[in-house]
Amino acid sequence: MRTLVVMTTLLLCAGLQLPAHAAGDVPSALSARLEVLAPGMQPDHVVETPLDGVYEVRFGSIIVYLSADGRYMLRGDLMDLDARRNFTEESRRSVRADTIGAIGEGSMIVFAPDAVKHTVTVFTDVDCPYCAQMHQQMADYNRLGIKIRYAAFPRAGVGSPTFDTMVSVWCAADQQEAMTDAKAGIEIETARCDHPVREHYEIGQAIGVTGTPAIVLESGEIVPGYVAPRELARNLDERGSG
Repeated sequence: MRTLVVMTTLLLCAGLQLPAHAAGDVPSALSARLEVLAPGMQPDHVVETPLDGVYEVRFGSIIVYLSADGRYMLRGDLMDLDARRNFTEESRRSVRADTIGAIGEGSMIVFAPDAVKHTVTVFTDVDCPYCAQMHQQMADYNRLGIKIRYAAFPRAGVGSPTFDTMVSVWCAADQQEAMTDAKAGIEIETARCDHPVREHYEIGQAIGVTGTPAIVLESGEIVPGYVAPRELARNLDERGSG
């Protein structure tokens, strides 16, 4: 039972502003159990699943399942094997999409074509070889109508040299040029400002980013790792989302 309390506390301590969803009719026994599991906290979302008497409960990016009587709790993926549908992943995508939307494009470094066909958010690291490879092909992504929005994810963590470099990138007068130079291994001028690097990093961790580059589609799906421009465009076209 301590697991949920600890994880939700970590989310609150990180200061993440995750969007809330109104809970529907919740059995009183389930509500009472939630008060024990996460004292003083309201879940963002509570909804009955296709399984009779089983409810999906979300606290930020944490998704758990509880029985209506509050006795049993499960953590894991709820899947319909006949329909080949993963209800938990659908919920994760919804949370990711809402969370990315809450970040706001204004805090990202954006490389956009004149005519935008697809938009992706890429959690990136200036010391990641595959991130550098992706950035070198920025003109190709843009030529295919893909807008790239960078969010910061210094894999070495807060306070690392990479973190400091990314702060300087976000605080540079010309963010795009600073990003290009940093990924090319060119030392950039140290700069400090009110930056979103820590917030991006913590949000990335909360929504399941574990490495870079991590490409988040508008649907909330995460595509991990480097994807070549034409392959990414084809995948986006097939999914019908940005």
